[in-house]
This record gives sequence, C-alpha cells and structure tokens, in this order.
Amino acid sequence: MQFPDPLSRRHLLEGDLDQAKAAALAKDYLDNGREIEAIEFFAKAGDRDALVKLQGVAIERGDVFLMKAASVGLDDEPSAERWRELADAARAAGRNHDAESALRLAAVDG
Repeated sequence: MQFPDPLSRRHLLEGDLDQAKAAALAKDYLDNGREIEAIEFFAKAGDRDALVKLQGVAIERGDVFLMKAASVGLDDEPSAERWRELADAARAAGRNHDAESALRLAAVDG
C-alpha cells in the first residue's frame, strides 16, 4: 500500500474523514509497523480499544514515546502506576533513557 504523504495525511485528519475510512487507514499503518502514524487515525475513528492496546504494547516494550502518543489519542494521561510499569519494562529491555523518563512522568502524576 502507498500511504498518503505528510501533507495529504494532515488534510485527511483535519477533514471530514469518515470513521470507517479512518479505521481502515489506521489498520493499514499498524499492519505495516507504523504505529505512531496509526494512532491519529485510530483516534479519528474513535477506536479507543486499539489505542488502549497500543498503550499495552508501549508498556511491554518500555516505549515512552509510544505511550505518550497513544495517550494523546485517548486524551487520557497514564497513571503513575502505569508509568512505573513501563519503567520496569524499559529497564528490563535495556532502554534506560525510557526508564528514567517514565519514572519522571510517574513522579509528576504521583
């Protein structure tokens, strides 16, 4: 699949894209390993379950950037406990910068 260029993507997201088309684009992005780009389309489609799953993926990987992006899509900030879970996973995966960032974010919430 050929994905829209960044400007076309922005126009799609800011326009009257229907939920079914947004969901299809989100799935295509996700199927091609482009999770961050999928997030805005999942949000446009109103697919909170997919965004929650991406938060779970972020915790499993210890990926602060993915957690932040999915949380913006949900318009919901993770709890201090979730950030600590992510920090533990990041540390176990050798992602020390993500672990430190997650702990700072947990301290802000907690």
